[in-house]
Amino acid sequence: QVQLVESGGGLVQPGGSLRLSCAGSGNIIFSIHDMGWYRQAPGKQRELVASITSRHSTNYVDSVKGRFTISRDYAKNTLNLQMNSLKPEDTAVYYCNHMRATMLWSWGQGTQVTVSS
Repeated sequence: QVQLVESGGGLVQPGGSLRLSCAGSGNIIFSIHDMGWYRQAPGKQRELVASITSRHSTNYVDSVKGRFTISRDYAKNTLNLQMNSLKPEDTAVYYCNHMRATMLWSWGQGTQVTVSS
């Protein structure tokens, strides 16, 4: 069974940066899957904010374009999200999972990102 573990969140001031990482257990190899980073803010639905296909094609929701970068670390078998120029509206719990809704694994606990002065 696949287990996803997200890390790297924290409290940061507006304009700051964070780098999130996602590791998986259960013999999952991220590089062969279409992967995504999701976030869920209080009172809102979970949304896909960044994705990367097995062929390295990336896509971002408009609100994070130019600020977030999704990538893979093949050696470590992790999925990463570099977040720059953070805004208070980026505050949410961030999760990684498969990019496609029909192929989601069980959700991990996520990592909290709080952007506040």
